[in-house]
Amino acid sequence: MSVPVLTFFNNKGGVGKTSLIYHLGWMFSYLGKKVLTADIDPQANLTAAFLTEDTIDKIWNEGPAGNTIYQCVKPLTGVGDILTPKLQDIAENLSLLPGDVALSSFEDQLSNEWPNSMNNVNLYRPLRILSAFWQILQIAADKVQAEIILVDIGPNLGAINRSVLIAADYVVIPMGADLFSLQGLKNLGPALKDWKELWTKRLDNWENSNDRKDHPELLLPEGKMRPIGYLCQQYGVRLSRPVRAYDKWVQRIPGVYREAVLGEKAAGEIKQEDDPNCISIIKHYRSLVPLAQEHRKPIFDLTPADGAVGSHANAVFSARDDFEKLSLKIMGKIGLCAGIS
Repeated sequence: MSVPVLTFFNNKGGVGKTSLIYHLGWMFSYLGKKVLTADIDPQANLTAAFLTEDTIDKIWNEGPAGNTIYQCVKPLTGVGDILTPKLQDIAENLSLLPGDVALSSFEDQLSNEWPNSMNNVNLYRPLRILSAFWQILQIAADKVQAEIILVDIGPNLGAINRSVLIAADYVVIPMGADLFSLQGLKNLGPALKDWKELWTKRLDNWENSNDRKDHPELLLPEGKMRPIGYLCQQYGVRLSRPVRAYDKWVQRIPGVYREAVLGEKAAGEIKQEDDPNCISIIKHYRSLVPLAQEHRKPIFDLTPADGAVGSHANAVFSARDDFEKLSLKIMGKIGLCAGIS
């Protein structure tokens, strides 16, 4: 039985996706879950959030192969097979599969194998490559007995992200209060539907092939990609831009989400605060964010010794409550119970 994969994805960048995964990874672990976080974004921002530059330098340039997601898939660019991942232990219940800026070079390989996976013969190799991320994630999760895998990917609709989404059981869509996030949502919905349908065809093709008889050990992801809702960043009010300028885009999100992602007709106007598909509105924690980055810890773990005093101390307590509620809500949507197993 595979470990559920939860991927955070939007076609638009700058929506707080990496920060969300970072904080949810910590909070899930505090709630008693064994968590694997995986950085499959070639920008490797999640890796930078967890690890120091010196540590990343050693991971990328020293030590055994398999230290990063790219090192694990690199043999597939030749005649080799995937490598067993070497994980970073962040905390008792929290592990990281580090990212790698070199991962972008794997894009062409994935693009080339996509049409090959619909051939009549020689299907094993293409499908092994296309499902490599899922294979590696499951191997990594088994190593640390993880109960949930949180995945960070880049803001594009390329071949890498297609293969990551194929590996996903659930998808959360982070949003910003702007036109570009809304347009990203419009692009993302049809892409998810298209990728799911095309992957199902490849699974059917594999089931009816002679190659499957020769390789019964090859397990493939189902490609569920089930959207469980969206998260919206709370906009920061600027004197030069009135609230209604942000609210204009925010209030269009519920209808666009229904139409583009769920394939449903939007029946009338639904306010975001009343939308069941809105998992949460993420607060703008302002100066707590750079403070947390400086001390390389989640916002809700900041202490007076870190500079979280006065109103900052109150904001820290509020952030802990916010992320605990958010984590529990997401757990409920994917059927993951809180508490130590």
